[in-house]
Amino acid sequence: MVWIFFLLSLIFPTGVFAKPLNSPFEGCTNNDLNTALGCIPVEIGPFVTWLSSWIFGVTGAIAFLMMVYGFFLMATSSGDPKAVAGAKETITSAITGLLVSIFGVFILRLVALNILQIPGL
Repeated sequence: MVWIFFLLSLIFPTGVFAKPLNSPFEGCTNNDLNTALGCIPVEIGPFVTWLSSWIFGVTGAIAFLMMVYGFFLMATSSGDPKAVAGAKETITSAITGLLVSIFGVFILRLVALNILQIPGL
């Protein structure tokens, strides 16, 4: 059970053990809502920026965990060709997902900032 809180504290460093506040706006600026995940903007532009950074962070964490799982499968395959092939497929899929996530950030910024010129992203 302790390792779950440890992993959560690595992924969400300020959100897992947040102290209770008297006001939902205490500690935040610009009328941001203070939650366990941090200060969440209430306006649409900053909220989309906040949400996209969280989404890409979570996808990167999932891809990393899938790579670790694939390496574990590879280490415990005992030379079985089917198990080795499955582990290689898991690792390849995790790396592909990580690359798609990374390039997704660049494509989103290219389209949103340079082409559509959406302010606030």
